[in-house]
Amino acid sequence: MKRYWLLRLVIAFGFAQAAVSMARPAVSYRALSLGADERAIGVIAGAYALLPLFAAVPLGRRTDRGRCAPLLPTGVVLIAGGCALSGTAGSLAWTAAWSGVMGLGHLCFVIGAQSLVARRSAPAEQDRDFGHFTIGASLGQLVGPVAAGLLVGDAPGRGGTLALVVSAAVAAVALTSLWRVEQRDAGPRHARVERDAVPVHRILRTRGVPAGIFVSLAVLSATDILTAYLPVVGEQRSIPPATVGLLLSLRAAATIACRLVMTPMLRLLGRTALLTVTCLLAGVLCAGIALPVPVWALAAMLAVLGFCLGAGQPLSMTTVVRAAPQEARSTALALRLTGNRLGQVAAPASAGLVAGVAGTAAPFVMLGALLLAAAGLGARAGRGTGGPLGPEATAPGGGAGAPTGAAGGTRAARCGTRPRR
Repeated sequence: MKRYWLLRLVIAFGFAQAAVSMARPAVSYRALSLGADERAIGVIAGAYALLPLFAAVPLGRRTDRGRCAPLLPTGVVLIAGGCALSGTAGSLAWTAAWSGVMGLGHLCFVIGAQSLVARRSAPAEQDRDFGHFTIGASLGQLVGPVAAGLLVGDAPGRGGTLALVVSAAVAAVALTSLWRVEQRDAGPRHARVERDAVPVHRILRTRGVPAGIFVSLAVLSATDILTAYLPVVGEQRSIPPATVGLLLSLRAAATIACRLVMTPMLRLLGRTALLTVTCLLAGVLCAGIALPVPVWALAAMLAVLGFCLGAGQPLSMTTVVRAAPQEARSTALALRLTGNRLGQVAAPASAGLVAGVAGTAAPFVMLGALLLAAAGLGARAGRGTGGPLGPEATAPGGGAGAPTGAAGGTRAARCGTRPRR
């Protein structure tokens, strides 16, 4: 009974993410029908993250002081509106604008949902709960691209419009799982007595936060560019849209498999080794997509790549939550999402420029380099005992090196004293 809130949150996230995952490739196909080239596709994909880039930190500050739940239906409404209006846009500029509204809605939902998981999960359960929460995203990423490919069919213009309208309806279904997902008195208690916000620079200087942000940025950029550019690669290699959708869903299914077995992998390897190895393999596989391999080999590469990408997001959430001051956890998660959105703006724009100069396969080489850098940073941040990325961080007490606060005691221990709601 106590965990029904998490199940309903996962269901809502699954529908919201399915809508976005259906809409993103549909937007690319519709933009192609409106005359977009590789560079324009990169700009439109970047526009999805532009509004969220400026809104994340203010939304995180607001959530630190109050409830999480109001952001969830707001995000669903914005996602549905952005999807529907992208399908009716008559120009590339309006397509990019409504894609930005969709991205803002996704940001609202994710900040509210991640903050709710951090607030309602005991320290020893955060890796598991964040892993289960991100399964909702993976389920959406599994279903969305397949549905988009089937709806687009052989008519990118008309089929893209249909896929975007259907994605708006799918997003609206998420509202049915959000009833009383948070208790009315579930606002943070420190908000009643502590009014001064923790400065952003202090949060960013906390050990573990920069590494968590960069790993999350790299992993999400890889997922984002795969979703936006695999349809373009498919067109150039004469791969049908339905097959492209199946390939993207195969990647998502492998990500779900990774998150289902994350707890035993953490016990076996520890957080540092798991992050480093998965980012390293993902970087090599991303670069391998640039090779003109047959469809079966591409499917195998995407399956392994999806499994490797599955670890980065939930572990980066836990890393940031445990490293950040207790009274600024939502802001820290928002900073992580700001890093994600910065990557979603910069990576597709850079990918568009690289693709325009060196071909469509070149962005995947760029992603490989980004993931290799994330592997190096994760390994460096996890050196020593008790660090936020080390194996000891999976223990409820936070390890010997957990940061301490003014009131004394480790931050993880202080979090453990909060009553679970």
